[in-house]
Amino acid sequence: MFDFQQYLGFLLFLGIFLTGFWLMLFLVNFVFYWVGGALWERFKERRAEKAAKQA
Repeated sequence: MFDFQQYLGFLLFLGIFLTGFWLMLFLVNFVFYWVGGALWERFKERRAEKAAKQA
């Protein structure tokens, strides 16, 4: 099966991989949140601008 060196190497690989995976997931969600918020603010500004022109 595994000897101790391979076991430690596997745990190190798993730790680095999972850290990278969760960091990537967090950063991608942050980017979507940021872009979505910017688009929503632009939509609200345009809607307010149209309302101000009609009034």
